[in-house]
Amino acid sequence: MAFGLYLLRRVATGIPLILGVTFISFLLMVYFGPDMTFELVGKNPTAEQIAQVRAQLGYDQPFLVRYWQYLVELATLDLGRSISTGESVRSLLAETVPVSMALTLPGFVLGNLLGIALALLAAWFRGGWIDRGIMAFSVIGMSISFLIIIIAFQVFFSSRYGLNYFPVRGWDMRSLGSYLYYVTVPTLAIVFVSLGYNTRFYRAVFVEEIGRDHIRTARAFGAGPVAILGKYVLKNSLIPIITRIMFSIPSIVIAGSLLIESYFGIPGVGKLAYDAVTTGDQPVLKAVVGATALLFVVVLILNDMLYRAVDPRVALK
Repeated sequence: MAFGLYLLRRVATGIPLILGVTFISFLLMVYFGPDMTFELVGKNPTAEQIAQVRAQLGYDQPFLVRYWQYLVELATLDLGRSISTGESVRSLLAETVPVSMALTLPGFVLGNLLGIALALLAAWFRGGWIDRGIMAFSVIGMSISFLIIIIAFQVFFSSRYGLNYFPVRGWDMRSLGSYLYYVTVPTLAIVFVSLGYNTRFYRAVFVEEIGRDHIRTARAFGAGPVAILGKYVLKNSLIPIITRIMFSIPSIVIAGSLLIESYFGIPGVGKLAYDAVTTGDQPVLKAVVGATALLFVVVLILNDMLYRAVDPRVALK
């Protein structure tokens, strides 16, 4: 009963967030987005033709009416049709979201796991050459533009000027072998960039935890690094780790990686959103923004539940 009330309160607190994000994004799209009327009416349109197209697009309706219709579309998952292609927006998301997840998930997982491992190593040897070397690598990963990393990896792994082992562009998930063939270079690029940010973040968390009294006591009683790092440091740092991972999920599921998808020619949701921006395809943009807001609220709820699971001291308030 208590957990049910807690969950209901968390959902209720997420509603203003959804309304706020969707309202602001809808306001920007309506008043600052491109007007598709004259791209659809053709040359030399009459006033009646213009009015008819504006009515079809819903431009003739008051703002609040259009916003309410947008909320109804999100609630019912009836997201309309793309202005550019005429396809169902729900179908477009169903096709592109799995591609973006399959593209970014390996790099996301490896970037976090390797970041945690390197951060533990750097924190344990804080101030030594291992720590300085890991932090120097992190700074390099954070300093170089993601675009430069993508181009460099394409040249090194996918061109005749380098190893020429992997394709420059394209996507194929019909088999595990073809999937690995196409996802390897994007994954390496994502890992290289994310590793720098992740390592620095996790190292700061672990260094703070290693400096606590109970860790010093355990070391004084002869506990080894594996026991200390695994049993105490990592376990006691789960809440900030969970927070960083969970709040990255919306960008993985919905936003994808626009640069990766564009430069590797991968038909993910990030490229879909970019094409929608350039063409003024408001139904697609509204769906992506709304889905991101909804997913963010779900992540907030799951994040709190995981807090409770890893640390029972976190009360259901």
